[in-house]
Amino acid sequence: MHVLSKQRKPIICLMFMLLMLMCSVAFASFGYGDRGDEVVSIQKRLVELSYDVGGVDGSFGQGTETAVKAFQRANGLEEDGVVGETTYRALMNRDMPVNRSGARTSALRNVLRTAYNMEGVPYVFGGTTPYGFDCSGFTQYCFASAGISLSRMADSQYYESTRISTSELRPGDLVFFSTYAEGASHVGIYVGDGRFIHAGTSTGVAVSNLFDGYWGSCFIGAGRVM
Repeated sequence: MHVLSKQRKPIICLMFMLLMLMCSVAFASFGYGDRGDEVVSIQKRLVELSYDVGGVDGSFGQGTETAVKAFQRANGLEEDGVVGETTYRALMNRDMPVNRSGARTSALRNVLRTAYNMEGVPYVFGGTTPYGFDCSGFTQYCFASAGISLSRMADSQYYESTRISTSELRPGDLVFFSTYAEGASHVGIYVGDGRFIHAGTSTGVAVSNLFDGYWGSCFIGAGRVM
């Protein structure tokens, strides 16, 4: 068996560490669902450049994503709505902060992007594909896009998720309702600002208000799976 010399081991370790650092920087990005002070800075800079972000609130939502796409289009950058290294440098005039590639951030972005891409898909009882969804088929499909497996039925998704209070809600959490049957008979995905996206029987995949009107009256709780 070949044995590495004592002199070569530190060199290989150093090369491995540098490679990992390069990878973390290369995949760094800010996108839909991200929150925090750096998002505030991005939003403020976009506003300074006369782009409408829909409010400087530290939450990377649809308004910020649309503004980023407009900035990218105006500057000849890839128009994906994600603030990666190139877009960040062009926008902020400085290098991207390191360690922006956490597993939850990536998964959350996939779930929410898939959900919004399905807006307008009709409701189909038992549906689990972009040709038609029922409520739990929709949530199952969206989470599967991030490699997260959910049970097929709304009540099963309720019991397998971790209960959280409304004050703890954050984008990507599941929200549950008691509609045609007692218990969790309808489910959607919270997207922030008191709204959720779901496959409704009369609307198909659409964004609705969580706390007002019909949905507010039958809301029974929320759960977290990531």
